[in-house]
Amino acid sequence: MKAIINGKLVTLNGVIENKVLVFNETIQHIQTEVPIDCEVIDAKGMYIAPGLIDVHVHGSCGADTMDQTTEAIKLMSTGIAKNGVTSFLPTTMTMSPKDIYGALNVIRECMEQSLNGAKVLGAHMEGPFINRIYKGAQPEQYVIKPSYEFIKDYTDVIRLVSYAPEMDEDYSFTKDVKEKTDITLSIGHTNATYDQAKEAFSLGCSHVTHLFNAMTPLNHREPGVVGASLTSDVFTELIADTIHVNKQLFQFVLDNKGKEKIVLITDSMRGGCMKDGQYDLGGQRVVVKDGAARLESGNLAGSVLTLNKAIYNFLQNTNATIAEVIHMASLNPATSIGVCNRKGSLEIGKDADIAIFDEEMNCYLSIVEGREVYNQLD
Repeated sequence: MKAIINGKLVTLNGVIENKVLVFNETIQHIQTEVPIDCEVIDAKGMYIAPGLIDVHVHGSCGADTMDQTTEAIKLMSTGIAKNGVTSFLPTTMTMSPKDIYGALNVIRECMEQSLNGAKVLGAHMEGPFINRIYKGAQPEQYVIKPSYEFIKDYTDVIRLVSYAPEMDEDYSFTKDVKEKTDITLSIGHTNATYDQAKEAFSLGCSHVTHLFNAMTPLNHREPGVVGASLTSDVFTELIADTIHVNKQLFQFVLDNKGKEKIVLITDSMRGGCMKDGQYDLGGQRVVVKDGAARLESGNLAGSVLTLNKAIYNFLQNTNATIAEVIHMASLNPATSIGVCNRKGSLEIGKDADIAIFDEEMNCYLSIVEGREVYNQLD
């Protein structure tokens, strides 16, 4: 048994002090005294928070999900754990079926392993079911229409699918996924109208991929996917790097979505946590410079954002509390993909996924299901 003392505990009811967090593989107690024979961890006055969950991350630390190797997933896992991320969905992109299946097979293998970093909860399949008009940095030649047959052998791995519902004839893919699986559907890389997005929501789609980016914009005559997202009770991803979305809009999104429906993500690519330079994304050359990752065309190609930095950026530009924003990167994503019964908040009985942060959201400790995977407290 272990106990964390001398910290500011981030709970569902806000930040509380003078409490002891007791855990083994799961959270056992939140109390005032340290139990006898407990290993003590001193938080040194910092925030004791639920471990972060990144449901949209392509790569980091020089590795990418589409490398299709366990070594790449392990590099991502240990790298993002240094930012307080304790679980994640390695995210695929629009490539050949062979490459996508290769990545999903590796993710399945990693789901069953105890990694020395963030836990793999499954896969986020972004593409190939997208609209070419809003392909962004996704290779156009591999785009296909949504097909349940394409994913049916991987429903145990895939937790989240980003797709363009307007490409889904009679919404048959949407209906099949919701009737046959517990996969979360997310609208992304889409030319859908407001009405088409609303119809997808009515059929069970409950998530929107990186709001404002790669979708029909908000217009006073055609509200588009942005308008549909902001006026619907669906989870909505936001890349809060101040590059993909102007920071002046963070409060606008919060005012319209509310604190319980925003999901902070990184959409990080291979260059995350690395120096500026040249990288690749799906075989395309990407230049990382001044915090932005761009194709040679100038289009943004994912990000190099870290999830703890996303929290800090959102916190600095809204009136949300630190507890509320941390839960946008922990409880909200956990709820959106159906794992909030065991992940996402510091509640008794849940997995002991814990991170310690200072006031600027720098991470000093990451614990995954009771195991320390990163420690800079000393």
